[in-house]
Amino acid sequence: MNNINLNFLSGLLHLSDPTLPIGGYSHSNGLETYVQERIVSNLQTAKEFVENMLRYNLKYNDGAFVKLAYQAAEDNDLELLLSLDNECNAIKCPREIRQASQKLGLRLIKIFKRREHFPFMEAFEKAVQNREANSHYCIVFGVYAYLMKIPLYEALLGFYHTSVAGMITNAVKLVPLGQLDGQDILFSLYPVMEKTANETIELDRDMVGLCNTAFDIRCMQHERLYSRLYMS
Repeated sequence: MNNINLNFLSGLLHLSDPTLPIGGYSHSNGLETYVQERIVSNLQTAKEFVENMLRYNLKYNDGAFVKLAYQAAEDNDLELLLSLDNECNAIKCPREIRQASQKLGLRLIKIFKRREHFPFMEAFEKAVQNREANSHYCIVFGVYAYLMKIPLYEALLGFYHTSVAGMITNAVKLVPLGQLDGQDILFSLYPVMEKTANETIELDRDMVGLCNTAFDIRCMQHERLYSRLYMS
């Protein structure tokens, strides 16, 4: 294996590491509400939640913005990237989810800029500092994936893997489930992640931002739960 391939693999593993210290562990993205409402209460309903989030929410929202941000970076189009980041901000109706995405994106930049110096990302970070952009996690992920020479399909697969792994970890804690139950869910969703990555590449631009009303409502309800383990 040559150095280019080694760099691509190490970059992908680092960028999509579910344990990356950006604070993702503190956000359930609405799952805590589903659990308290007993909508998610066992292995089957936990799997349904994660799969539905992947197929019907992430694919049309954060996953789609990973692809679009990747392509904007590929074209060296900062103006388009800023527009995408602001569009992403507008479609995240629940306050907790919007703020969480911004914080995760900022922390991702802080990690990688210590070692990777890319003028395009530095220009984006300056726009964030000037309040011209919001630093959403999916946008930052997509840009770094391109700048680190990770192919688009692999970048999307890595993004979906880290997202799914995070949701499963939260489900194991909240439902609760056994650790092996969580691994069974992860194994079962590999084909779905692969299929969703391919579908995201071919996704019609007009479908980006497809509304998930129930998900948004549960995320908003989380702000007023009597007790909470997670920030969102």
